[in-house]
Amino acid sequence: MIELLFYLVVSLLLNFSLFVVAFKLQSDKLTDASYAISFMTLVISAAFISGFSWYVGIGAFIVCLWALRIGGFLVYRVVKIGKDARFDSFRSSFFGFMRFWLLQGVTAWVLLIPLFFAFRQEEPNISLLSAFGVIVLITGLAIESIADFQKWRFTSDERNKNKWIESGIWRYSRHPNYFGEILVWLGVFFYALPLLSLGEVLISLASPLLIITLLLFVTGIPLLEKAADERWGSLKAYQDYKKRTSILIPLSHK
Repeated sequence: MIELLFYLVVSLLLNFSLFVVAFKLQSDKLTDASYAISFMTLVISAAFISGFSWYVGIGAFIVCLWALRIGGFLVYRVVKIGKDARFDSFRSSFFGFMRFWLLQGVTAWVLLIPLFFAFRQEEPNISLLSAFGVIVLITGLAIESIADFQKWRFTSDERNKNKWIESGIWRYSRHPNYFGEILVWLGVFFYALPLLSLGEVLISLASPLLIITLLLFVTGIPLLEKAADERWGSLKAYQDYKKRTSILIPLSHK
């Protein structure tokens, strides 16, 4: 437990330091990059402290790969657009903005708890369940990468202004990027699971449960569905799209 608290302190100090810079500059570029920076700093620190093994190396590599993908996408998007509208309501508020950064630090810490436990094992081995976890993670990473790329390309086309996307993977799910993200952290959990004690398993469940709760019930799907309904809810074509398209898991049209 002391090690877990250590990583929490590292995450909070890192995010507070980055917050001070971002608040002073009032720029979203560092804010969007910081999520990836948090994960990479924590997982590399855990790998360094644990000592090298193939298990630790693979776990750290795939998390860093995910972080570079999402961080690169967010930074590219904010550079092209100029700002991230998500922060408009509290970017200039010291405590409001700081609250976002500290919650981000806690989120990164919670999601990585399974690996913090698994990495500290003396001789961690890659089991069949761990290999399954890697497959689930890579599948999720591929799905969210494809979904983000397709939506970015769609929204970048002026001909699609004020339209919703229902092409590509978005034809089968209204939020395929979130489905991919959930798979990523379920994959991390399965990767670590064979090395965990019962108590560690129960604590580590906080990782997938947190991302599922956030995306399905708090900041993810509910907010986007509400915004979409306000924008297009009166259109029969949009109502038809909702009826025939799964909200999360990519499925054949109903």
